[in-house]
Amino acid sequence: MPEGHTLHRLARLHRRRYVGAPVEVSSPQGRFSTEAAVIDGHVMTAAEAFGKHLFHYYGSQGIVHVHLGLYGTFTEYPLPVAEPVGQVRMRLVGRTHWTDLRGPNRCELLTPPQAEALIARLGPDPLRDDADPQEAWERISRSRAPLAGLLMDQSVIAGVGNVYRAEVLYRQRIDPMLPGRSLSRRRWDALWADLRQLMREGVRLGRIDTVEPEHRPEVMGRAPRRDRHGGEVYVYRRTHKPCLVCGTPVAQTKLAGRNLYWCPTCQPTE
Repeated sequence: MPEGHTLHRLARLHRRRYVGAPVEVSSPQGRFSTEAAVIDGHVMTAAEAFGKHLFHYYGSQGIVHVHLGLYGTFTEYPLPVAEPVGQVRMRLVGRTHWTDLRGPNRCELLTPPQAEALIARLGPDPLRDDADPQEAWERISRSRAPLAGLLMDQSVIAGVGNVYRAEVLYRQRIDPMLPGRSLSRRRWDALWADLRQLMREGVRLGRIDTVEPEHRPEVMGRAPRRDRHGGEVYVYRRTHKPCLVCGTPVAQTKLAGRNLYWCPTCQPTE
């Protein structure tokens, strides 16, 4: 599932290509046809991301909410427009580019109160300037649940997925099973700051890179990582491979149905 940096990159791209001018909106697949007809030809006034959610604003006509889920993808092309390929849920056509959306978990037209209610259910997004880390801290500091699970809870922090949670916990040398209420405020502040920095780099680069310069492949003399997620990481999907810092085999387990990765030596049980 795409993590928050991907949605913020999409929002930035769609602001540049579509905001401020009328947009042709259609649903070649047909599942979004009624909603598309409402906004077709209207001006997109804003495009924003909140966590893993993307919102296209069309003034009084409503707000398109997209959640990509596991299989959703946006594909972007310069004009001219071509015939649809596959199951295109929503197509946008602007002044210079066109975009197709396929396979999203959600693609719906919301009223402003509905969009506000959805956003209100989300925790602070580290990529947004209006994010208040205090909100997340209050939830975490009262919880007995493992920190690794809390970081993936979108009502606690919005936008963090499996890669960022594994990597930030490793970088902060925190046991992923540490109960939230056992985390000190000092360590929480450091974790939040690191998360913001990592995710902003994700927006800038378009991939998740989490290793320090001294642990880059060219410095360590190791082969670059080969993975569809791209980027260099410490523990994510490195099960049984040696930790880049201490050499201990990276461990893996299941937590809330998702794979969790960590180094037992660098992140000892507390």
